[in-house]
Amino acid sequence: MSSGVTLELNLVSNGYTLSNNANRLGPLEPSDPTWPVSRLREQYQAQGYLWLKNVLGRQEVLNFREWYFEQFAATDLLAPGSKPIDGIYSGLAINDAELIHRIMVGIVRQPEYSAFCQAAPIVRFYEAFLSGAVHLYQRKLIRYTKPGDPNCTGGHYDMVYLRQGSDAFCSSWIPIGDTSIEMGGLTYLENSHRLGFQLESQVSDPGLAGDWLSKDLPALAERANSRWLVANYEAGDMVIHSPYIVHASTVNYSPENRMRLSTDIRYQLANAKIDTRWINDWSPDDML
Repeated sequence: MSSGVTLELNLVSNGYTLSNNANRLGPLEPSDPTWPVSRLREQYQAQGYLWLKNVLGRQEVLNFREWYFEQFAATDLLAPGSKPIDGIYSGLAINDAELIHRIMVGIVRQPEYSAFCQAAPIVRFYEAFLSGAVHLYQRKLIRYTKPGDPNCTGGHYDMVYLRQGSDAFCSSWIPIGDTSIEMGGLTYLENSHRLGFQLESQVSDPGLAGDWLSKDLPALAERANSRWLVANYEAGDMVIHSPYIVHASTVNYSPENRMRLSTDIRYQLANAKIDTRWINDWSPDDML
């Protein structure tokens, strides 16, 4: 299965340029969701992630992307005359930031978003992969990234934010629309689930607040003697990853001025310990 990755790119995150050296940048390894679940589990344990190709219906994902950006029709966010499904950034100074913020807070509470996060292919996958009834954390994030925005998600692993529950959860990162490498989708530090586990084992207080490891992704790769893995994601793909794998994002350099849209959700077995801080919808003041 081809990953379709070209490595001759200048990827930037928070002002730091990732090295194009083959020892520091490489392709994410794709997986077929129709493989036997035992094979998928083995790959997940070895890699710390699974990039599941076409696990969701492409048209359903694009329909949801259209619905999402339609919510911003009365704002300055979208380019005048453009189609919401394309998510073309206007490039204008946003004069209605408060309205946009209210829309974003409202979207995570809408039934359309809930239905997307609990789509049958996602639930079926997790029930098979985790071998039982599953629980979706109510706190879910969906966000767009404007082209050229220099502020990126720094290097981190997810367990730091859910220390009061079980570590037997999986994070799903779902690109809502085709997301080329240039658009700066998630990048994973190869084999860093072992590093994250080691770092977390040294934390004595489960109530300790989490934070990024570093904004300096090149330095993280050097420290771990590892590579940042990148991919050309497509609508219908879903990446699931370990609570311990280090990941980050890069600047969206879409040549078409498209906004990147994605959602982060987390599933675990229903009978596993739950971090109760995550049982409510996302809000800007939840401190997580």
